[in-house]
This record gives sequence, structure tokens and C-alpha cells, in this order.
Amino acid sequence: MEVVLPASRPLRADARRNRDALLSAARQAFLDGDADTHVEDIARSAGVAVGTLYRHFETREALIEEVYRKEVDDLCSAPADLLDQHAPDEALRRFLLLLVDHAAVGKGMSLVLESIMATDSPVFGDARNRMAEALGHLLAAGNAAGTLRGDVTGSTLLRALGGICNLRATEGWRDEARQITGLLLDGLRHITPPRA
Repeated sequence: MEVVLPASRPLRADARRNRDALLSAARQAFLDGDADTHVEDIARSAGVAVGTLYRHFETREALIEEVYRKEVDDLCSAPADLLDQHAPDEALRRFLLLLVDHAAVGKGMSLVLESIMATDSPVFGDARNRMAEALGHLLAAGNAAGTLRGDVTGSTLLRALGGICNLRATEGWRDEARQITGLLLDGLRHITPPRA
């Protein structure tokens, strides 16, 4: 006999506000480089009791994962809007710059993210897959429009950009990353002629 589990109910408006406030407070604390911030401090910044935090997130690591996941959700929802407003090659350019900005957020959160790197959390693999898929979508749109080459995958482009963003420990890395991103885009705009 198949057991049907009840669907989780959507959060009430006040619970949703509390959850959003907690995520916002945690994100800001982590971006400020406060890797050791306590859940009590995050709850206080969000204007809720620590018990409310634990009702939404069982552990500090669960909160960290959700902050990162929300960053990725926001990032990966951008391509559709960008394609609505811009030609595919320009949409790709803007998304690549968003990925550089995301790496800057990752730099601010890097210490706190280390606490979940040692776990079996799928959050990083999921993030990479979603970013590669978003890039693939933009590349396909550009190829269909005849403005971007079609022999590069989203995964390959993400790897190239990842190499650039790994420089983020150096001074001025962000300006360099933006410049190298422009070079990548120039290479992608070269249309490979069809083979005879």
C-alpha cells in the first residue's frame, strides 16, 4: 500500500517574513566577514527570538546552506529576464558579470561556507549544475540568433569563469575578472563556420 505524505503547507505571512528576515540578517553577517557570528546575534538582528530561528533552521549549517541556496536561486532566475530585455549576446554578457558578483559574495561568505564543505551537502554541486544550465540556456539562445558560437557548453564556460574567479584572493581581482569576462565573450561571439 502506497503511503501518501501530506504536502507541506505554505508558510503563514508572519512566518514567511520572519524567515526572510533571518536569511537577510544571516547573509549580511556572513558578507561582513563575521564567520563566527552566533545564531543568537542573527536572530536579534532579524528581530526574532532564537527559538524562531530554530523553527525555520534546525542547525546553523542549515541556515548557511539556505543563505547560499537563495543567492543561487536569485542568480539563476536572471537569464529569463535578461533575455526578455536584451539580445542573447548582451544577456550573456550581463549574466557573466552577475557570476563575477556572485563570486564576490562567495568571497565574503567563504569562511562560513567552509563549515558545510565538509558535510555531505549537495548545495555546491546543485549550484554548479544550475549555473551551468543557465549559461547553456543563454548560449543556446545566442546560437539560435546567430550571434554566439554553438560549440561551447554551459559547463565549459562555467569552468573558465571559475578559474577567473578563483583569483579573488588577489588585490583588484574583480576588475581583472570583468576584463577577462569581456575576452571570453569576444571569443564566444566568433561564429564557427559549419564544417563542409
